[in-house]
Parts: sequence; C-alpha cells; structure tokens
Amino acid sequence: MVARKMIALSALFLFLAMVCFTTPGFAEENSPEKADYLIGKSDVLEINVWKEEDLTRTVNVRKDGKISLPLIDDVQAAGRTPLELKETIQQGLSEYIESPTVTVIVQSQESRRYYIIGEVVETGEYELIKDLSVVQAITKASGFTEWADKDEILLLRRSSGKKQRISIDYDAVVSGEKPEQNVQLQADDTIIVP
Repeated sequence: MVARKMIALSALFLFLAMVCFTTPGFAEENSPEKADYLIGKSDVLEINVWKEEDLTRTVNVRKDGKISLPLIDDVQAAGRTPLELKETIQQGLSEYIESPTVTVIVQSQESRRYYIIGEVVETGEYELIKDLSVVQAITKASGFTEWADKDEILLLRRSSGKKQRISIDYDAVVSGEKPEQNVQLQADDTIIVP
C-alpha cells in the first residue's frame, strides 16, 4: 500500500513538471531576456561605487520608491531594473566624480511576496524569489486541508491598476485538461482556496 502511494506521488510530481515545462509559451514567457527584475519598495540594495568607500552602502528602498545616496540625494529606484538604476546613479555622480563605476546588487527581494489563504495547511505570506506557478505555491503551503474545494480556487491579481480574478480548477490542471490555468505568480498575488 505504501509503495503504491509512493508511485502515485512520484507520477503526480512527474506530471506536474511536464505541465510546467510543456505548456505552450511557458519557455518564452519565462526566458531570461524577459525576466529583468524590477526593483520594488522595501527591497534591499547594495550600491557599490568603485574606489569610493564613502559612497558604497546598503540601502532599503523606501515606501515612496526612492533611495537616498550621498551627493545625489534621493533617486527613484522602484520600478527600475538594477541596470537602469546603475546608469542613473552613475550619471548623477558624474557631476562630482570622474567616470564613476557603479554596481547595483539586489540583496533581498522584500517587495516580491504572494499570499495564500483558505483551506491549505500553511496559510500566509511567502517570498516570490523564483518563478512559481499556482500548483507549486499550493505545494509550498503543504497542500490542501481535507475540506478544500479544489475546483474553485481563486487568484486575485492587480495588473496595470486593474483587479483581476482568475479561476483555477486544480484537478483540471493536474489531469492535463486545463494546464493554462497553472499561471505563474506575480508579486502581490493572493491565492484563495475555499
């Protein structure tokens, strides 16, 4: 009996992996070229200015999306890639330093969180530190409780200022009927399992 359960679980995990990586468009949508990280509020950044120890520091992105740096004061960081922020800082410092070389490293992605509530074993707030699908997020929350309504899962998302409600039928996803419902999570998504 235990061996059958282990085989069934192994088959399920293999199937889930196949769903994630054989879904049309998955590879293109998640390619590194399209995955430029946008800095968010509360992220922790390491700003290194080569040969300028007094200007090198670790900073938190404030709630207004800005960081404060010596000589150039407040700089908008949220909504920019690390490369864009690097160029802005270098441009600002060029008034004071000849040919400044800046490196921006995202030390902690505090702005990238998602939430899962309802009939899962471990509800709460989770870090979104890599590409993650709804099925993977449920697995991270230790799965469903015995009362979960798996075919009525709801994903709440704010995109371009608009609220979206995305319905997900877990059983249809894992059976292969509706693999497109296994959407990739974005920052601030909320998964509700009734």
